[in-house]
Amino acid sequence: MKALSISCLLTSILMGAIGQVWIKKGLNSITDLNFANGVISSYFKIFLSSYVMLGLTLYASGVFFWLYGLSKVPLSFAFPFVSLSYVLVFFLSWFYLGEHISMLRWTGLCTICLGVFIVSMT
Repeated sequence: MKALSISCLLTSILMGAIGQVWIKKGLNSITDLNFANGVISSYFKIFLSSYVMLGLTLYASGVFFWLYGLSKVPLSFAFPFVSLSYVLVFFLSWFYLGEHISMLRWTGLCTICLGVFIVSMT
């Protein structure tokens, strides 16, 4: 049962990370987004983006996997796995969005991975 719970937690984290990247891709595709010209019209443009809508849907759907996993394991065990979302978003942003990643960020990423590994061993 613990393997299924961890799988659900990881699925939720993966869905959230991909959802965030799709939201960002959608926002990047809106060339004339200017909140100073009107908040309502800006959000209207945002929600018309298919990437934003897909990202929000995927991100929200991940909650169901999170709830199942969290119902089976202690929060103090499950929550450190959320740090993996940083790792996933890091690599997806680098690979899919072409973002530049500094050496300091790479060091921080390795530190996060080490921390998650240590917590998962308990």
